[in-house]
Amino acid sequence: MIGETRRVAMAMITTVQQHILQEQQAALKATGREASGTFSWLLSGITLAAKMVEAKIRSAGLSDVYGSFGAENVQGEQQQKLDVYANQALLHCLGLRDSVAALVSEEDEQPVTFNRDAETGKYIIVFDPLDGSSNIDVNVNVGTIFSVLRRMPAELGTLEESILQPGFRQVAAGYVVYGPSTVLVYTTGNGVHGFTLDPTIGAFVLSNEKMMMPEQGSYYSVNEANAAGWPEEYRGYVEMLRAGGLKKEYSSRYIGSLVADFHRTLLKGGVFLYPPTLKQPKGKLRLLYEANPLAFIAEQAGGMATYGAGRILDIKPEGIHQRTPFCVGSKREMEALVAAVSPVSAR
Repeated sequence: MIGETRRVAMAMITTVQQHILQEQQAALKATGREASGTFSWLLSGITLAAKMVEAKIRSAGLSDVYGSFGAENVQGEQQQKLDVYANQALLHCLGLRDSVAALVSEEDEQPVTFNRDAETGKYIIVFDPLDGSSNIDVNVNVGTIFSVLRRMPAELGTLEESILQPGFRQVAAGYVVYGPSTVLVYTTGNGVHGFTLDPTIGAFVLSNEKMMMPEQGSYYSVNEANAAGWPEEYRGYVEMLRAGGLKKEYSSRYIGSLVADFHRTLLKGGVFLYPPTLKQPKGKLRLLYEANPLAFIAEQAGGMATYGAGRILDIKPEGIHQRTPFCVGSKREMEALVAAVSPVSAR
């Protein structure tokens, strides 16, 4: 009977909310305090919104959610119908959490703030509600990226200053990739953990604990159509990879959906590059809600992330939609990149 009970216990699942609470309890055990569950409740808003978006994506071909919404976002990009839906889902699900002080979205020009005192509204969440949405019409993977910052005490800074904290001050970051299965990957600074949505019970279930990026991979991922506009050092670096300079054969893999390209790099290793170009010398990807969360995850998984002249997580943001060059990947490839790229050409 005892053996049967043990087998049943071993077969029980761990949901993402349970996992977060367990992580908090372990971290607080040394202090004798108990985890309040506030952070788990906060993250449940993200998982609820992700399930809403996943359901909408699954039925996209059967309902009128493909195509353009007919307006541009603050980035000057054509909004897709699913961009708008995903943004509204996250704003709704997270705005109801009392612990949220502000929400910052790629789709909105200004932060959405809430009249909550610093003791209650402790967190700021920045997010890209639907990365790669232009790929929806051709049924290619898309994703949601998010980052969580802790609001600074009033004597140390305003809410606006709390939003513009460097990436090393993130308290959590993650992404959801909507593909053959829907996968959530997150970190709170104690390793990287992956969860797969089980549609039979409607929960994200732990499927990959303590994920680590291979020290060296066999793929490089970059939009080589832009190569003519890259600084010479980046062109030389990619040519070095192709020529076997790291004593390994590399294949090119580029999906054009940041979350999907990063997820492959996390699992398989290698390097993802979005260098500066003549057209976009300050880079294309957004620092707060694209580069910072993925850089945090990469470092927690043993990888590296740079803008060419330094660590992504050390950049002090100047605006919520600030752009940056972004290079992320395995330790071996990234060390070679840092050695190859000069600070002059990096930004």
